[in-house]
Amino acid sequence: MAQGIVTLTSSSFDEIVNSSDKPILVDFWAEWCGPCKQIAPILEEIANEMPNQITIAKLDIDEHGDIAGRFNVMSIPTMLLFHNGEIQHKVVGAKPKARLLEELTPFLPAS
Repeated sequence: MAQGIVTLTSSSFDEIVNSSDKPILVDFWAEWCGPCKQIAPILEEIANEMPNQITIAKLDIDEHGDIAGRFNVMSIPTMLLFHNGEIQHKVVGAKPKARLLEELTPFLPAS
């Protein structure tokens, strides 16, 4: 997985998401998903540019479908922004970086 991005599994999901001291954006994705591949470099950029404000994490729905089911992820990419273990915002579909940041910024601490 890319530098600065956390890989989640069914066994690590709750611990990592609930213990994060900053907002954590979980990208629900799959290897066969074109839009998922399209947004991956954007998420890498955000992870590298904003490490003090947000954690970026990825969860492969093919390997960990139980977690996707728990959060009713019906299409991918779906990104859920958690803070203190609670969902703060949901983004469905690949978006340009500026648009994604526009949606996420209200939920992030000031830089």
